[in-house]
Amino acid sequence: MSAFDRLLTATIDHLEDLRNQGVEFVPVSSRTLDELCRRPARITVSPSPSSSTPMPPRKPSSSAVARRSEPPANPVGPAPSPPITLPAAGGTLPPALAPAAKEAAFLALSKRARACTRCPHLVRSRKNVVFGVGTPDARLLFVGEAPGADEDEQGEPFVGKAGQLLTKIIQAMGLDRNQVYIANILKCRPDTPGQSAGNRKPTSDEMATCVPYLHEQIDLIRPEVMVALGATAVEGLLGKSSVGVARLRGHWQTYRGIPLMPTYHPAYLLRNQAPSEKRKVWEDMMTVMTRLKMPINEKQLGYFLTK
Repeated sequence: MSAFDRLLTATIDHLEDLRNQGVEFVPVSSRTLDELCRRPARITVSPSPSSSTPMPPRKPSSSAVARRSEPPANPVGPAPSPPITLPAAGGTLPPALAPAAKEAAFLALSKRARACTRCPHLVRSRKNVVFGVGTPDARLLFVGEAPGADEDEQGEPFVGKAGQLLTKIIQAMGLDRNQVYIANILKCRPDTPGQSAGNRKPTSDEMATCVPYLHEQIDLIRPEVMVALGATAVEGLLGKSSVGVARLRGHWQTYRGIPLMPTYHPAYLLRNQAPSEKRKVWEDMMTVMTRLKMPINEKQLGYFLTK
């Protein structure tokens, strides 16, 4: 995502926040309007069947510009949100912010995410927006798929059975949940119409709509290492939907300059209790610990080894 696109998205999100607070009119100076009108419109018009020449973008008339500076007489509801695409895995992170600015930016991002209404069907079914948990200064960031029923109820990621297992893995690494950061590709639980229980995988459109929030979290946290928990997290971060996590796990990937380790989701280990599968995930975590220059003791080396 270019700097212009990030600025545009941030501006739109800010205006949506104001609208959610009941603000219906934002004053704009004539100088600002003049500057905006000088910019060529970023619009591509498909040629009509009767012409092979694309229609040039129309410049707003002076009367239309004048009307923009006045509050609408009869608001007809919120405008549709612009389409959002998955951010590219390449590129680099933006410059780091000063601590106070980082804290303020993280709080503002959390407020925007919790007020998000871009997926109406998820807004109708959710109880809580599950933003994330941990420290914004984390060296290690875990990324999962989406909230489940327990997470939706409590508003915190990875608190159900799979989350309890992830907590044990983090503790086995010699860390606590408050020393890392945990987030998901989706901030809302995927709805399950007609079902009283169970979960479903997020759709590509849902991921593309929601992942910019995670993208901004990563920009602010700037972790040294990331762990993608399961195939959906890999797809959302790297766009590799056709490559199974079994083939990627244990092999370093890169997300915008950050080393990323794909591994199995804790829910997979709950379904498959074989020590050999648990050992694979633990080997991935020891690889992460080595990358972070964390000590590994004999007890940790011996986890899940067959006697």
